[in-house]
Amino acid sequence: MSGSPTWFIYFIWFWTFVLIGFMTIGGYFMFRKFLKVMPQRDGKSKLDWQNYWVERSRPLWTDESKAMLDKLVSPVPGPFRDIAKHSIAARIGQLAVESGAERVTNEHCIEGYILATPKRDHRSLKDFLEKNQIDYSAYRHLLG
Repeated sequence: MSGSPTWFIYFIWFWTFVLIGFMTIGGYFMFRKFLKVMPQRDGKSKLDWQNYWVERSRPLWTDESKAMLDKLVSPVPGPFRDIAKHSIAARIGQLAVESGAERVTNEHCIEGYILATPKRDHRSLKDFLEKNQIDYSAYRHLLG
């Protein structure tokens, strides 16, 4: 190694750390996805339940409620938007089916959006709702 220039050794070390960092980040997200497909006590995974509620509530969705869902997921970055939309739609569908509603309303959308959003994101959720003049006063108690 005494014949190698010093900059080349630093270059190799730099890319070693970059690659290890990328593999660590990728592994973290793969592990999170793996946990979602693990069966729960009832034998179904979190993803199975999401698919169940989306399919069960499919006939209840109107064009207006679909537009509201699209509006609510608009701040989510593009690559993650479909996944977020599916999980939020599952929570909204669950609320609508369990309440015995004939269709998904904007109230179901707002409540499901709040319940499906992690608590760490509630501050930005409030800002988004206020910026778009969406009344969430009936669900303020759900925001920590």
